[in-house]
Amino acid sequence: MVSATCPRSRPTVSWFLNRDLGEKGTARVSIEPVRRLKLKEARVFTRIVVGTDGSDSAGQAVAQAVQLAKLTGAQLSIVSAYAPVSHRRVQGERDAAPADVQYEIGPREDVNLVLDAAAAEARQQGLEVQTHPVEGDPADGIIDVAEQTKADLIVVGNKGMKGTRRFLGSVPNNVSHHAPCSVMILRTT
Repeated sequence: MVSATCPRSRPTVSWFLNRDLGEKGTARVSIEPVRRLKLKEARVFTRIVVGTDGSDSAGQAVAQAVQLAKLTGAQLSIVSAYAPVSHRRVQGERDAAPADVQYEIGPREDVNLVLDAAAAEARQQGLEVQTHPVEGDPADGIIDVAEQTKADLIVVGNKGMKGTRRFLGSVPNNVSHHAPCSVMILRTT
């Protein structure tokens, strides 16, 4: 119990509520400890989607998404888009490669390396990670994965948000206008 004296010129709400309890404006009030929720307990975000192309700017966005997922206990989905490669080019690269690595050569070989590197960073932090190689436009790929996974948050870097590129349709700009959930645009440039 804490005893508090309230001058009549500036009574507090608790004084009004408890004025019958004491004389001359003195009230006895108990202050119970307030339990603060951790972000994991609050479950602010349960699913986070982040896009990467392997660049330094995208790497910063992935690092921030990893930290946010770690703080909130969210599942992390990492998306990377790739352009379709002709079958002829893929076959030519397979034929030129040693036999023991030919099976690894495919139309999305580069994007898998990018995703594996980003996922390894997240797994080192103890996170559950899903990778999504997506053929086509990066913004559409991020939005599609966010819809499929029912994401609460999309994390992207701000690269391409300045100047004339903004009007031509950068990834962060397109994602921010068409996302099915909240979008966090990080300053990465």
